[in-house]
Amino acid sequence: KKLVAYSSVAHMGFVTLGFFLFNDLGVAGGIVQMISHGFVSAAMFLAIGVLYDRVHSREISAYGGVVNTMPKFTAFALLFVMANAGLPGTAGFVGEWMVILGSVKVNFWIGMAAASALIFGAAYSLWMFKRVYLGPVANDHVKHLKDINAREFLFLSLLAISILYMGVYPKPFTDVMDVSVAELLKHVAVTKLN
Repeated sequence: KKLVAYSSVAHMGFVTLGFFLFNDLGVAGGIVQMISHGFVSAAMFLAIGVLYDRVHSREISAYGGVVNTMPKFTAFALLFVMANAGLPGTAGFVGEWMVILGSVKVNFWIGMAAASALIFGAAYSLWMFKRVYLGPVANDHVKHLKDINAREFLFLSLLAISILYMGVYPKPFTDVMDVSVAELLKHVAVTKLN
């Protein structure tokens, strides 16, 4: 749970960077990142809740080999971890990519630093997925896990569809905010000092 919380802080760093770039790509990317973060973090915390409900532990060391007993759930968890890592085609990619492009417009090295932060985020997300879900069954708790029920499947599916829809077709989200972002940047550019 702490790892997911820290990754949320990292995503908010992209939002902050986007807003301080003062260009259309950066600000729009920051807003898109906030929306996608709502979907991805909700999905990640729901996945943690599903595991906690069964094992009553949030420690990574209490798991291992969950894919062997909960294959349907693990498929959802993989999608959510990939979205958290910024995989293209998921909601996690769109805002981060827009912020990185906006950063490169301002300064190439700021863009490189933002891109490297994305790489580190992907590394610890994948490390967590490997430790919790892959490999042989690690203990008796994991051996007796039951896969997700219909209610859990429904809610995980809704989040998965939202994450994929926003990742594949972000245009409805960006179109809504274009005018507001342009107006905001126009107001920011005007000095308040006389």
